Amino acid sequence: MNQNIISEAIKYIEGLFKENADGHDAAHTMRVYKNAERLAEYYPESDKEIILLSALLHDVDDHKLFDTKNNENARRFLEDNGVEPADIERICTIINAVSFSKNRGKRPETIEGQIVQDADRLDALGAIGIARTFAYGGKHQRSLDESVKHFYEKLFLLKDEMNTKEAKEMADERHKFMEEFIEEYKKEK
Repeated sequence: MNQNIISEAIKYIEGLFKENADGHDAAHTMRVYKNAERLAEYYPESDKEIILLSALLHDVDDHKLFDTKNNENARRFLEDNGVEPADIERICTIINAVSFSKNRGKRPETIEGQIVQDADRLDALGAIGIARTFAYGGKHQRSLDESVKHFYEKLFLLKDEMNTKEAKEMADERHKFMEEFIEEYKKEK
């Protein structure tokens, strides 16, 4: 694996997301990267470099953050770093399969895509998922109750959409924590 391109991708996302504080920041990307790295260990047949680059670049063209088309930020970074055209297409296919809103109920065809999709969805669950929900809600002037609706519209659905056995196990634990949080939230209202 080319460790240099991974380091360059980390620097790239740190610069790109420097001003973001709504839960789609460099810290989120690094957690997705670490989740993907962890899940990839269970699948030695997978292409780890493709997984890690896809995880690092998964939000660089997110429609909520950037007005780009055809993964233009990801493609530019990959081309500038000498990634083969076929691998660029594989990475962009994986990136395009990550978004929950655009891929509800769809399972990526490759293990690499399944791992990256799971890695991103895991970061929307548990304590981090709760914090990210309210950070995003605050930035977009949502009330606490409006942010809580997001649990029912998305977060509570995620555990049943995980692809890998390992992600399902992690999601179950995080899902239970969120249920407890919502129960406590309702009690305190």
